Amino acid sequence: MKPLSIIYWSRLSLGIVAAVISAGVATIQNAASLNAFMNGITIALLVYLISYYAFKAKFYSKVEKQTKIMTMGIGIYFISWLVFFILTYSIMSGQL
Repeated sequence: MKPLSIIYWSRLSLGIVAAVISAGVATIQNAASLNAFMNGITIALLVYLISYYAFKAKFYSKVEKQTKIMTMGIGIYFISWLVFFILTYSIMSGQL
């Protein structure tokens, strides 16, 4: 697989993992909906930044444009995070 494909599919799976973690934290805190969402966004951004530095260290010399490491998969990451956060939070809080 090409490095950019690896980054893309890893970001998709990391978005799902971050959503499950965010929903778990929101459920444990028993937070109001806006507070739970803001905590979830914070966790999602933290996971994204950690993945950026990890991918930058691993694929720095293998990618032509270094900005591609930051932007590759950003859309699918946040879309997958949002969908799975809503789904997981609804299941965990008993609203589904």
